[in-house]
Amino acid sequence: MGENLIPNNSNGFDEVISIIENARENAFRAVNRELINMYWDIGEYVSRRVSEGGWGKSVVKDFSNFIQSRYVGIKGFSPQNIWRMKQFFETYNGNEKLSALLREISWTNNTLIMICKTEEEREFYLTLAAKNRYSSRELERQIDSSLYERTMLSEITNKLITERSEGLTALRDSYVLEFLNLPENHKEKDLRKAIVGNLKKFILEFGKDFTLVDEEYRVQVGNTDFKIDLLFYNRELHCLVAIELKIGRFKPEHLGQLEFYLEALDRDVKKANENPSVGLILCAKKDDTVVEYALSRSLSPALIADYKLHLPDKRILENKLRELTELVESAIDDADDV
Repeated sequence: MGENLIPNNSNGFDEVISIIENARENAFRAVNRELINMYWDIGEYVSRRVSEGGWGKSVVKDFSNFIQSRYVGIKGFSPQNIWRMKQFFETYNGNEKLSALLREISWTNNTLIMICKTEEEREFYLTLAAKNRYSSRELERQIDSSLYERTMLSEITNKLITERSEGLTALRDSYVLEFLNLPENHKEKDLRKAIVGNLKKFILEFGKDFTLVDEEYRVQVGNTDFKIDLLFYNRELHCLVAIELKIGRFKPEHLGQLEFYLEALDRDVKKANENPSVGLILCAKKDDTVVEYALSRSLSPALIADYKLHLPDKRILENKLRELTELVESAIDDADDV
């Protein structure tokens, strides 16, 4: 019997597997870029013919039938999709800044982003989708949850409240957890268990650079054990992220508890090559004035955020974002006049 040259595990082939996966990824990206380029060129062609007055709905329908009869089995050339190609070209024509990003994501994701109202919002989702390689379902959830408005509001609000440390840039001041399917009257342990049980969806909302270390993470200080509700690690920021869950309204004493945990993590858990730990208090409600007072003298990299168990009203967020933006712009103008 000959010697079995195949190892019992794949450890000996990891490098080869990596080469294959990289090649497959590069091939997929190349094919996707060519597909987007084709849709762009067709969109430009249709846009030109329509503007010249020679094309309408009936001609586009004939064009669709012609393409599909010539290339039997080809998909993506319905009249509706051809009109989308026209809209795609007209939406981004002349915008060199976004040109490369368009070709890094799928056509389906492009069609989802294309309907966003402003160029800033489209750029936000294009960047996010390309960086995180979102599936169409993941991207649709982010758009439905008004992630753009929530992120912009968070950045403005946190600038008004306090200067953010670098470690807090990955955190927002509000999260939407509609996927937990929790009743309004729930306990902290219910919230924690639901997050862990829906970790993939929570990471989508929280950020794809986060990985869970443990729930009820134990730290020992002196002879006493303490438990941090959730401990994450952020790969991009290279730091531990402690999350304390509060089902009620934020209270100033919650911040003292979190700061204690951050000190314990930095002294006893953090590795030498890692950045200082950051903390997040995730509560059901908060008063921004109380938050501002609590954080004004705190030197710890901590943030207070609230969570919602239902998708937000996009119009309300848009109005609030507009009001805050005008407030900041007015403050800047007043400072320039001084």
